[in-house]
Order: sequence, then C-alpha cells, then structure tokens
Amino acid sequence: MPENKTKPTEQAPEEFIRDLPGGKKADALALMRLMAEVTGEAPVMWGGSLVGFGKYRYRYASGHTGESARVGFSPRKQALTLYLGYSLEALEKELEALGKHSRGKGCLYIKRLSDIDERVLRLLVKKAYEEATDFDAREAVG
Repeated sequence: MPENKTKPTEQAPEEFIRDLPGGKKADALALMRLMAEVTGEAPVMWGGSLVGFGKYRYRYASGHTGESARVGFSPRKQALTLYLGYSLEALEKELEALGKHSRGKGCLYIKRLSDIDERVLRLLVKKAYEEATDFDAREAVG
C-alpha cells in the first residue's frame, strides 16, 4: 500500500508563508491566524504546501488508512485553497453569504480574503473542524 505524501513536517508554517510571493503573504498569515483561533490548534505544515490544523485518522474500504489535517489551507498561485473536508452542500446557506468564491468537493477557492465575509468563514471553519472525526469508510460504504 502506498504511503501518504501529505503528512506533518518539521517546517514552520510561518517560514513557508514568509517565502510566498507578495500579495499572498498577508492573506495566508491572516488565514493562518483565523484558523488557529477558531480551531484552538497550532498550525502544522502537511507536506510542502498545506498549513493544517488538528488531525484525524481514516480507513477506506480498500484498506488504505491514513491521517489528515482536520482543516487547512494552501496558498496556491490562482487562489487560497481551503481544505474543509465537510460536505459543503450541507452549508449552502452559509456559502451564499460567504462572498466571492468557487468550490470543489470539500474545498473552497478564494482569491482574496477581502472578497469574503470573515464571520461566515469562521463559521465554516468551525463546522468543518468539528465534523472532521476519525472514520472508517467501510462502515459508510456498507
């Protein structure tokens, strides 16, 4: 079974953010502080580009197991990618109030923090963090 590539590292998140290009730095620092405050967790680098908070264990029906950050973000070239892992469809009302964003399965993409409502973002991060618990996908699949 292959080993997870994204796992906690010793790199300091502040060091990673310090090396980002100009405009991304301020938003990444602000997002890191916001997520740390909401989750009560210290930020940890997962792999080379994900700043994560907390962790949970999972096991898929295939037998693959691993660990992941409960919530996190990665300051990508195109947007800040927020990994929430929560079923975003369940948060449709909150997402409508969030502001300018796009999304994928379990991810939010935000170009600038100034484009969104911080109160709504805090709520989304809180709900995602609280919902990310250890799970066994074999039970979920049936």
